[in-house]
Amino acid sequence: MDSRRVIVPLDFPDAAAALALAARLDPSLCRVKVGKELFTAAGPDVVARLRERGFDVFLDLKYHDIPNTVAGACRAAARLGVWMLNVHASGGAAMLRAAREALDVVPQRPLLTGVTILTSLADADLARIGYRGTAAENVERLAALARECGLDGIVCSAQEAPAMRASHGRDFKLVTPGIRLATSAADDQSRTVTPVEAVRLGADYLVIGRPITQSRDPVATLESIRQSLQEGTPA
Repeated sequence: MDSRRVIVPLDFPDAAAALALAARLDPSLCRVKVGKELFTAAGPDVVARLRERGFDVFLDLKYHDIPNTVAGACRAAARLGVWMLNVHASGGAAMLRAAREALDVVPQRPLLTGVTILTSLADADLARIGYRGTAAENVERLAALARECGLDGIVCSAQEAPAMRASHGRDFKLVTPGIRLATSAADDQSRTVTPVEAVRLGADYLVIGRPITQSRDPVATLESIRQSLQEGTPA
C-alpha cells in the first residue's frame, strides 16, 4: 500500500495560507494538490516552494482546450516538476493524445489523469447540461476513452471505482475526490464515501480536503485517517 495515498488540497486564496498548512504536514506522509484558486493567485512559484519542502504536487488545473494548447500546458506543467496533472477527458481523443504525447518526451514524466464526471454532479445535473445516461455510465465511457488514449488513470468518485477496476485493471490509477469522514458534511459534493470505503472500493489516491484543512488540528486528522486506512476502520 502506498503510504502517501492521501492528497491534501491546498485550496487557499494565497500562498501564505497554503504554505502555512504545508509547513505543518509531513511530505513523507501525504501529497498535496494545487488547484485553480491557489495557482491563479500564486502562480508556479508556489509549486516550486512546495517541491522544495519535499512534497509531491498534484497540479489540478483540469486542462480542457484545443489539442495544441493543452499539449503546451502539459509541457509547462512537467517543467515545474509536478508529480501528477490532469485534463478533462471530455476534451476528446485528439486532445488526450496530444497531452500524453507532450509528456512522453519530458525527462521526468508526471502521471496524466483524465477528469471524468465531477463529483459535485448528480444524474439530474448531467441531464440538465445535455449528457445522456447516468453519472456512472458517463464515467465508464470517458474512462475507456482515457485508457485508449494512453492516460495513466482517471479522476472519478470512489463509488465508480469497482466498475473501473473490473474494466481497466490494477495498473489504471484511480484518483478519488469527494472523500468525507463519517462525521463530515457532504458540502457541495454529491457522490461521497469515507476513506476506508474508498480504498475498499479500489481507489489508489484519496483527495481529502475540508475534513483536513478545516479541522481544528489538521495534522491529527490526517494521522487519524492514515491510521484508519492501515486498520481498515472508519475515521
